[in-house]
Amino acid sequence: MRKVFDAISIGDRQRGDYGAERCAMDQDDLHPYHPHECVRKVLNGTVVLIAVPRRRNDSPDKSVKEVSKKESPAEVEDRLEDTDGEIVMMRNFFVKTCRPEFEVSEIVTQELRDNITCKNQCPMVVAIRNVRNASVVGTTRRQAANMPREDTKRRTRLVDEDDGETVEFTTSKDITVFPTFDAMGLKEDLLRGIYSYGFEKPSAIQQRAIKPAIQGRDLIAQSQSGTGKTAVFSISILQSLDTSSNETQALVISPTRELAEQTQKVVLALGDFMNVQCHACIGGKSVGEDIRRLDFGVQVVSGTPGRIFDMIRRRNLRTRNIKMLVIDEADEMLNKGFKEQIYDIYRYLPPSTQVLLVSATMPQEVLDLTRKFMNEPVKVLVKRDELTLEGIKQFFVAVEKEEWKFDTLCDLYDTLTITQAVIFCNTKRKVDWLTSKMREANFTVSAMHGDMPQKERDAIMQEFRSGGSRVLITTDVWGRGLDVQQVSLVICYDLPNNRELYIHRIGRSGRFGRKGVAINFVKDDDIRILRDIEQYYSTQIDEMPMNVADLI
Repeated sequence: MRKVFDAISIGDRQRGDYGAERCAMDQDDLHPYHPHECVRKVLNGTVVLIAVPRRRNDSPDKSVKEVSKKESPAEVEDRLEDTDGEIVMMRNFFVKTCRPEFEVSEIVTQELRDNITCKNQCPMVVAIRNVRNASVVGTTRRQAANMPREDTKRRTRLVDEDDGETVEFTTSKDITVFPTFDAMGLKEDLLRGIYSYGFEKPSAIQQRAIKPAIQGRDLIAQSQSGTGKTAVFSISILQSLDTSSNETQALVISPTRELAEQTQKVVLALGDFMNVQCHACIGGKSVGEDIRRLDFGVQVVSGTPGRIFDMIRRRNLRTRNIKMLVIDEADEMLNKGFKEQIYDIYRYLPPSTQVLLVSATMPQEVLDLTRKFMNEPVKVLVKRDELTLEGIKQFFVAVEKEEWKFDTLCDLYDTLTITQAVIFCNTKRKVDWLTSKMREANFTVSAMHGDMPQKERDAIMQEFRSGGSRVLITTDVWGRGLDVQQVSLVICYDLPNNRELYIHRIGRSGRFGRKGVAINFVKDDDIRILRDIEQYYSTQIDEMPMNVADLI
């Protein structure tokens, strides 16, 4: 029986023997393709070929310990590195996808450039996971002496482009709308938690996204800020949990510490009647406390990429029972700064892990990246021209000079009677400067940005949530996903550098259908940015009226 093997093999650097290809071959024909032996191990239904150097008068099996089927691929790699037989060129990247040859080009090539050492002309074996398509993973060697290294990535990209696949921005056709939580078939204790939390009926995104998620489908969910996306994956996680086990079963990765902590609070609140353990695993907090909690056992971990990966590498965060991975604010998580960390974490997860991506915006390049680790995902998407800011009145104040913004802000502060407000600046330095100026003018304000110690950030957030502080000056670290119910006014002291950040900022007011006001300070040279935002979101931002106080 012939099977398709999707892989890349890197040979002798000096001869330029580089190449990536999709090839068909018999399972028993693997050994002749390499100057060393290959040992096949079956992991969770996937055949993984492990490259081991052939030792004189010895079988490769003697240099490899037996591997438990329950171990993740990364655990296998770690264990093999501890054996007597030296693993000369072993580097596995396990990616859930139905397009493995595309994975080779996008994920592996750069790693190969950075890490190839090619001892004894031993090729590198890269195993690509493809469980749901029932293909077997393997390797082959391609003689490509005339192919320069730089062309490897380009060549395999062209293969992808020739397939003619495009990413759709529309909601999947097989989506069913569930008008109530009761109709979704949720656990009784989970329903109690949902109603106790204050939800009466699901929002539009919840009506469409929760059911596919609890059915085990990979999911891309997009909706504007303040529409309940956090509840989508929190409810999905809680429905899937085996509460009789203390093993970690769900992992939520967030771009900021504050968002990770808020997710923890939502999961605990919704799971209040389910005896659920959820821990926030974030930087800036005690590593010892993380280790203690993880060793004790938590079913859900919410955290930031760096600390989560650190806990996995330390083996305190055990991944073998994880069945759901959530990437919150996926547009930011998959940007340059977090993309590689996501891949690092993902390769430690079991092959059958369900993946949910959630965000207020989903640019084309992010949807392209989802093909790397999602299998036929259900898409619940909102087109850009449907990203409305209903319930939020948007205005701008024209200021000729940067220096005039402060006087304008002071006038607004004196005029408006507000519950709570958030003021956004583009830089940390501007936050510190504006906070100092406001306090010198005897205004009571709080400030928060990414350079502050975690304990200080936590204290400021707690004070603002409790109503002890009415005005928070911050950067876009606070712009994503953080929910303070009483925020009625957002002021963009600086217009955002990225137009997609605008909806994250403005979504801080008018949460979950409540009314809110957004005021943008616009210099003469910012008018173009303002008009671009209007066009992007198909909205209109008018000049602030004199009676703005009546609108808040």
